[in-house]
Amino acid sequence: MRLLILEDFDKVSYYVADYIKKRILQFNPTPNRPFVLGLPCGTSPIGVYRYLIEFCRTGQLSFKNVITFNMDEYVGLPADHPESYHTFMWMHLFRHIDIPKENVNLLDGNASNLDEECQRYEDKIRSVGGIELFMGGIGPDGHIGFNEPGSSLHSRTRPKTLPYDTILANARFFDGDLVKVPKLALTVGVATFMTAREVCLIITGQHNALALAKCIEDCVNHDWTVSCIQLHPSALVVCDEDATQELHVKTVKYFNSIQQVQQQIIGPENMDLKGSVKNFNPNWLNRVRY
Repeated sequence: MRLLILEDFDKVSYYVADYIKKRILQFNPTPNRPFVLGLPCGTSPIGVYRYLIEFCRTGQLSFKNVITFNMDEYVGLPADHPESYHTFMWMHLFRHIDIPKENVNLLDGNASNLDEECQRYEDKIRSVGGIELFMGGIGPDGHIGFNEPGSSLHSRTRPKTLPYDTILANARFFDGDLVKVPKLALTVGVATFMTAREVCLIITGQHNALALAKCIEDCVNHDWTVSCIQLHPSALVVCDEDATQELHVKTVKYFNSIQQVQQQIIGPENMDLKGSVKNFNPNWLNRVRY
């Protein structure tokens, strides 16, 4: 697992968007070999989406051979409701980029059979070869998607009953009326997220500091579903300085030191996108200063 600590939300957003751009370009997708990208909703990815739109607008990136799968959707809201995740994604990303409509995959919270809809989603992911990169955000309680505390780490896409705290928090989007807030959602499971070939988490703000600490420093457990990322073979966590407030000083120094070695001794030109050394040079040892 890699942890990259940047100054603020904007720098985190740019780094993750630029990373996604470079991964897609490196993959060199074609119609027969598309790049499959998992995406979240919420406040965490808004800055990333803004930069991805800019990359597409300026010709640096195309989504014509990209297939997307979103994490979750409310049950019972019309797709065109202002608070549906369908509306969120089209407003903040899809309508501004060149992705074909048929390449966009979103869960249907109004399906007549929710279990069948979730199985259809899992089957569709498998049919396109699985997700190459899944980007995610988290909540203060460490949830990924709607995998709230207590969710099985082996879970797959399924309907989830929302806890009262989540309903209460979401009431601000529904005129403060708890009756209007959806009580159910469809969400990819923890295992669905973890079977992506690479995962990237955005964790920003002091309100998410405890969740970051549980993700990095505590054991893997279903009370903090974000902790599952410790088990992924190719995981990147990008956070801002505010989110590190609950980390031990030695943890921050450790991950910052790794970044310093990569930048100043090994050199970015000798690292691949995923942070592995691609060209070893014995002369690096001469650059070390004690």
